Amino acid sequence: MKGRKIGSVSLSAIDRAHLRIAPFIRQTPIVLSPSLSEQTGGDIYLKLEQLQITGSFKLRGATNAVLSLTEDQKANGVVGVSTGNHGRGLAYAAHNAGVHCIICMSELVPQNKVDGIRSHGAEVRIIGRSQDDAQVEVDRLVNEEGMTMLPPFDHQDIIAGQGTLGLEVLAQVKDIETVLVPLSGGGLISGIALAMKTKNPTIRIIGVSMDRGAAMYESQQAGKPILVEEFPTLADSLGGGIGLNNLYTFRMVKELVDEIVLVTETEIAEAIRHAYWQEKLVIEGSGSVGIAALLSGKIETPGTCVSLISGCNIDMKLHKRLIDGENVDISREQLKAETRHA
Repeated sequence: MKGRKIGSVSLSAIDRAHLRIAPFIRQTPIVLSPSLSEQTGGDIYLKLEQLQITGSFKLRGATNAVLSLTEDQKANGVVGVSTGNHGRGLAYAAHNAGVHCIICMSELVPQNKVDGIRSHGAEVRIIGRSQDDAQVEVDRLVNEEGMTMLPPFDHQDIIAGQGTLGLEVLAQVKDIETVLVPLSGGGLISGIALAMKTKNPTIRIIGVSMDRGAAMYESQQAGKPILVEEFPTLADSLGGGIGLNNLYTFRMVKELVDEIVLVTETEIAEAIRHAYWQEKLVIEGSGSVGIAALLSGKIETPGTCVSLISGCNIDMKLHKRLIDGENVDISREQLKAETRHA
């Protein structure tokens, strides 16, 4: 089954990425959740990728992509557009490789994620009100300064790097029936699905996203990549479009993902609370969506199920408000912030 290939991504590419990045990343643990197992009637495991070095899975793809650059590309530097976690992973990977890195992002990205990226030595440029606005500056740096763009998801080396998570999970849990993966641009779920379904086609891969501005979901519904309006959300790392000229992930999601489930802001908040009080975990909204889907009963007959906890880079003041039971309306708070700055 190693020959299975979609676009330029194959299981062999994921195997090579696994060997390439192993010295630079952390193999994260996986644990059984008694509370979620009891509530759902399945055996629910949590893959704790929020314990990755930079606090999210993005380090895997970024490291694989940076290590795959030519010497000329390394000399000219790398640039990316990010809602936070990809930028942090790319900044860390580039710093380790001695490569100059610029990260462009929109004003919607939380300050804690901006600070996290800067802490790894990257230059941050805040551009516009959406990822598409930030992409304009990325394109300029590529065209005028010769930098190499490493996108957050739609890139074969990024996808292969994220797919190493699928290999890890297969080695950690036997007889997996269902895997829940946070879904944004699709790089993570594409790599995981390719790795796992190539080895066991019966595994059910379910993408989970927020119900406001879920670009991959809306694009799959439309049958092609489309523009989707962004909204403030607790799952801020799942924001952004998939690109109208999407090369890989739209097709891979269409062919490999069995279902896409959407969760509400209230359900995301409850999942963050559950993770803290029941699992003793601090996780961000984007990393909680699998738990949200389970708690809300949106995953039928999960069986032996792995829910990927993709990141922990949440503003801790917001986290405290959530675990204290406050009903935080991100959209309303964003509107207030905009009014103050007008």
